[in-house]
Amino acid sequence: MRPFRLVLAQINSTVGDFATNAEKVIAGMRQAKELGADLVAFPELAITGYPPEDLLLKPSFLQANKAALEHITTKSGDTTAVVGCVDAVEGCVYNAAALLHQGRLVSIFHKHLLPDYGVFDEERYFTAGFQNYVFVIAGVKVGITVCEDLWHAHGPMAAQAGAGASLVVSINASPYHSGKQIERENMISRLAADNRSWVAYVNCVGGQDELVFDGGSFVCDARGEVVARTCQFQEDVLAIDITFDDPESSPSEIKPPKKRKPKALSKRAIEVIEVSSQPAHAELPSIEIPSIEPLTQLEEIYQALVTGTRDYVIKNGFQDVILGLSGGVDSSLVACIAADAVGPENVLGLILPSRFSSPGSIEDARNLAENLGIQHRTLSIDELYGQVVAILGEGFDADAPQQPEENIQARMRAVLWMALSNRLGSLVLVGGNKSEVATGYATLYGDMAGGFSPLKDVYKTLVYKLAAYRNEQGEKPVIPADVLTKEPSAELRPNQSDSDSLPPYDVLDPILEGYIEGDLDFEDLVERCFDAEDVKCVLNLVDRNEFKRRQGPVGVKITERAFGRDRRMPITNAFPKNRPSCS
Repeated sequence: MRPFRLVLAQINSTVGDFATNAEKVIAGMRQAKELGADLVAFPELAITGYPPEDLLLKPSFLQANKAALEHITTKSGDTTAVVGCVDAVEGCVYNAAALLHQGRLVSIFHKHLLPDYGVFDEERYFTAGFQNYVFVIAGVKVGITVCEDLWHAHGPMAAQAGAGASLVVSINASPYHSGKQIERENMISRLAADNRSWVAYVNCVGGQDELVFDGGSFVCDARGEVVARTCQFQEDVLAIDITFDDPESSPSEIKPPKKRKPKALSKRAIEVIEVSSQPAHAELPSIEIPSIEPLTQLEEIYQALVTGTRDYVIKNGFQDVILGLSGGVDSSLVACIAADAVGPENVLGLILPSRFSSPGSIEDARNLAENLGIQHRTLSIDELYGQVVAILGEGFDADAPQQPEENIQARMRAVLWMALSNRLGSLVLVGGNKSEVATGYATLYGDMAGGFSPLKDVYKTLVYKLAAYRNEQGEKPVIPADVLTKEPSAELRPNQSDSDSLPPYDVLDPILEGYIEGDLDFEDLVERCFDAEDVKCVLNLVDRNEFKRRQGPVGVKITERAFGRDRRMPITNAFPKNRPSCS
């Protein structure tokens, strides 16, 4: 018997763009047919895009999903395909995987396990499935699961493997965070070995608001070894021949399944559905499986930032972007991300100096723009700043600024880049990082103003690492060396530095990470040898600046706990009552 040919089609769907999403699925099915596939699999909710959120409450959205699935089915031809979709049945809405074969809808598998943690909110919209199937496709028993179903040992895969499934196909919309790909591969490798079944994991790719999907689809054999991968952060197609009765694999080489106590899900009855007993094609064109290794941490984070920025800009109908260039490391990195995301010809950098801007910073900003090949303009805000301070009169001093005067400068800059945004129809990118957003070291309606914040989930210490990484990618560095070495400063008053208001970033960032992502509180952090005074001040800054974060733009999620969907704190909040205040 010839090998079973599986194709994984890693596509970038757009939420609600049914026509484009359907065409991508149809094109993928055509390509799979040319490759001689016995089965092609597409990601979770490939037809609707993920996550559709409250669009699922609209009957017209559900009807458009149904019409798109019907259209795809009529175009499936000789192909057997698993396609992620929504299935609305008798008042219930299911996150589903449709199995298509030779122009007809064979069956629909409903997702059993609905995540409601982190960025997920599926229990708000979907009903959990309960039916389980094994499909005989080209003579091979195949199970189908949807994303979360595969993350639990007692999920539907256990029953499918127990019913003889040699291959389990998992369709996914698994968002990225740093290290997620290794986490996925390790977990699924164990699951494949435990169940003595091949597992094919197909993930979507692309940006959706603050979420980024990195693709990284892969196949594990029954020993738990990853035998093939797709590229990350781009659409890709993987074709692989699977020989289930490999003569070189003796039973002793395959780990026996772990003995587990029966769970409710794994005990559910399995229905076996015959789809096709023989391969669709007697002979197969030869294929070569590319050797692809996972990206390094800095590579994948940088690609996530570029992908998230590109898709937010393009999917929302923009072509060009505007950003402020201060000559600092944050705006320099955002400029690099923007140029890589939409092309340098579509980026306008605004250099907006005041009387407190150093000549070195202005020169660094211009050199960066020239190195990247982006457009740039220099517009002084000094006259505007002086006029506003003069209008305000008593109590304000343009030459000896305090916080009100500092914020005026930041807001004058925002007025100019938002005006140009309106005139040119360009999206404004914000330069703030996670350290600043966390502590409120940013001006509401000033440097926080804009449409998208690429570095919103990137701590300052990581900003420096990413800037150095980006400098290593081309023939020569694009970010001037001084940007990476000078003392960080907002340059809103004479001789200002960030350390006047915050602990050094190599102290600040670990405290923030422990508090935000680790849910550690004051006592926990002090026990970990952080200075008590630093911890008190940082935690108070984080808590009292929730109102600012709530009004800021969305940005790319790269950590396990990003502000926004991941971390939902009340603005009016008196907990804990007994926390010490900063002295």
